[in-house]
Amino acid sequence: MTLQELGTILQQQISINIIILNNNFLGMVRQWQELFFERRYSHTNIVNPDFIKIGEAYGIKSKKILYRKKLKKYIKMMLNQTNSYLLEIIIEKEYNIFPMIPPGDSIEEIRLILWKI
Repeated sequence: MTLQELGTILQQQISINIIILNNNFLGMVRQWQELFFERRYSHTNIVNPDFIKIGEAYGIKSKKILYRKKLKKYIKMMLNQTNSYLLEIIIEKEYNIFPMIPPGDSIEEIRLILWKI
């Protein structure tokens, strides 16, 4: 999603739920560097803007979740809204996302969980 899309949401008064999974990294790049390049991390740390303030600037109710125990409460709140809602969920920096297909493999080689290399 881009800022321009947030402008469209505001202009057209579209009701949409937005979830940002924020680990302050370029997650997919970091995951590949961890799994396929012996953890030689390069240029994956990023400094993010304040997504909550950005959402609010576009008239979107926004909330940041820091603790897993509050996740269910705020997802339920988001789903009960009639207007757009932005939920930023802070996740562990080292949390990897699956499924993924390793480089050079076919779709039949999809990895659903972490495996030993």
